[in-house]
Amino acid sequence: MAKAAILVVEDDRDIQELVAYNLSLEGFQVWRASTGEEGLQMARERRPDLIVLDLMLPGMDGLEVCRRIRRNEETEEIPIVMLTAKTEDVDIITGLEIGADDYVTKPFSPKVLVARIRAVLRRKEEKDKSPKLIRFDGLEIHLGRHEVRIDGNSITLTLTEFRILQLLASRPGWVYSREQIVSHVRGTGYPVTERAVDVQIVGLRKKLGKFGDRIVTVRGIGYKLADDS
Repeated sequence: MAKAAILVVEDDRDIQELVAYNLSLEGFQVWRASTGEEGLQMARERRPDLIVLDLMLPGMDGLEVCRRIRRNEETEEIPIVMLTAKTEDVDIITGLEIGADDYVTKPFSPKVLVARIRAVLRRKEEKDKSPKLIRFDGLEIHLGRHEVRIDGNSITLTLTEFRILQLLASRPGWVYSREQIVSHVRGTGYPVTERAVDVQIVGLRKKLGKFGDRIVTVRGIGYKLADDS
């Protein structure tokens, strides 16, 4: 089996070397970039299996690199793990909302970083095996293109809203707990609050219009997409 290729975008040479060394020990193929511009170019040209992306980069910062990767059809599906010294919630939330799959804050344990990378790669593998198009009544979810249509009309969702809808629509009638929803959207290891999930559901229902009523609250448990069966 071919080695998974990881692109490390980090301007601090010592940290870049530390990350690359530990990833190599774990059997990954490692490519390196020291600026956002260089990382973006390598992502487009080489299509790595995953990108470890520092947020605080000279010139184009990591958030902008992440935005551009997600806007490009050729790179939008590449998983991104943010590596950052920023610990404020707003910075982490911003990175996750624009498309990062996970984050690790500095100072970090190389073992934790490797574990997070493996978890993200496993989720990607599971996603690749899943259907690329989910149809449910008048709802269509195009997974590869991150598009949602209702009765042929396109609607715009945030990445978090899209992933929640994808989960619920993958098994209509099945009840998902709030913990399961957060795990699907963010991965494990995140604090779960009912409010955080409920706010996303409220926004999703509004955007889905009349179809929003199909997202049903199951008291004391979580949510499901009603299948009327």
